[in-house]
Parts: sequence; C-alpha cells; structure tokens
Amino acid sequence: MITIPTVSLNDGTDFPELGLGTYNLRGDNGVEAMVAAIDSGYRLLDSAVNYQNEAEVGEAVRRSGIRDELIVTTKLPGRDHGYEKTLASAAGSLERLGLDRIDLYLIHWPNPSVDKYVDSWRAMIELRERGTVRSIGVSNFTAAMLTRLIEETGVVPAVNQVELHPYFPQSELRAFHESRGIRTESWSPLARRSELLAEPVLAEIAAAHGVTPTQAVLRWHTQLGSTPIPKSASAERQRENADVFGFALTDDEIALLSGLERGRLWDGDPDTHEEM
Repeated sequence: MITIPTVSLNDGTDFPELGLGTYNLRGDNGVEAMVAAIDSGYRLLDSAVNYQNEAEVGEAVRRSGIRDELIVTTKLPGRDHGYEKTLASAAGSLERLGLDRIDLYLIHWPNPSVDKYVDSWRAMIELRERGTVRSIGVSNFTAAMLTRLIEETGVVPAVNQVELHPYFPQSELRAFHESRGIRTESWSPLARRSELLAEPVLAEIAAAHGVTPTQAVLRWHTQLGSTPIPKSASAERQRENADVFGFALTDDEIALLSGLERGRLWDGDPDTHEEM
C-alpha cells in the first residue's frame, strides 16, 4: 500500500497531498474502483452533487472499513445557493452518502450573477459549527471572491479547488492562497483531452527520474503545494498516480513545466461560467 503524505489545513485537519477524483465513477464498477483506490492508499475522495455518485462514494467508504481515516468531499450545486437551500442541500448529500458527516464541503461554483455565495458560505459555517461538516471550502473562486468571503464573514476557506495543470499553473492565485493559508486543490491535474502528456519536455523530465509523464506532472502539483485529484477507474493506474513521492523534481524542472502555460483549456472562468 502507498502512503500518501498529508498537510495541515487552516482548521487543523490532516489533508492528503493527493486524492482520487470520482467524476463519472458510478454504479457497481464505480464503487469497486473507489474501493481499489482506498486499498491502494488513497484517503481523499472528491465527489459532488452534480457528479450523481454520492451514494456510490458512501458505499465505497463503508466497504473500506476505515471511515475515520478517509476525507470525503462533496460540493454544493449552483441551484442550491442561498442560506436555507445550502442547509437543505447538505442534508440531502448526507442522506445520499449515508455517512455521519461531510469531511470537506465545497461551494462548487461561485455563480456571481446569482450573488448568493456569501449566504451559502454563512450556512456552511453554521454546518461546521453543528459538526455536520468538518472542513469548509470553495471551488473555482477568484482571489477577489475569496477576499469577499473573508471580509464579510471572518472565516477563511480551508481549500479552493481550481483548474490547475502545467498549461494553467495559476501562479498568482496560488500565491494568494498561500498568503491566506488556503490549500490549493487541482481539478483536471493532467489537463484531460489535451496533448500535455505528449510534450517533449515532459518526456525528458520523466525519463530523467525513471517515471511516467503522468507521475512527473502529479509530482509537479505536489511540489507546488497543491493537492491533485486525478480520476481513474483502473487500479493499476490509481497506484501509478499515487506513487509520486519517491522522487523530487528540481526547481528548473518545475519551472520548465510551468513554462508550458497557455491558459484555461475549457470555458471555466469563474467570473462568467455558471453551473447549476
């Protein structure tokens, strides 16, 4: 079994430096894939209401037999923004998960035209105080949005999960996170459906360390101080993805990968993109 190191979130929670994305892991096959990941050493499972697999995540956690070692993440959908709706949405997530708590609860998208994400944040603070949720954070928030949350509520998110990969390294946002004690988490860490893994510079770096291009990219994330959440249904690939802590990239290699920057790969600008 692979041991994945942890860091401490700003609320004191031990948080893995790498986790499992569960998007599209559904049904019996999805449960089996998640159980395999847990058996391999994964302790962070990332889900969302809109992934329509909270029930499968909960079943995988129960089958694992190590509930207290796991951090289960789910996310508030845009259609449930607002104080009372957020409380109700969290209750629905808990029912589908079949668990006693949500370990990390995130606002999935800020949806600024609706302008209710601060109200939702206040509800999430209440959920944390009740013990329904252990840690609270956000996803796809800009520095300005994070600043507003902090200024209006006095509570700093523990995590901001954002698009992050060598084509979009988000250096300014990561620096802002570090200055506020917010943990960066990377969705689509391998820049899915792009040519990233075929980049010649990545092949050279991977070869220098005797690892795969995928492993080199995931190590890049962890050395930047971000938790990547690669998704795979293959037990073999899951183990490969997690086995990235036995080598270290040089500063020059990290800079070379960051130098591949070209911007967002999808229509995911938090100031304009909205998801219900």
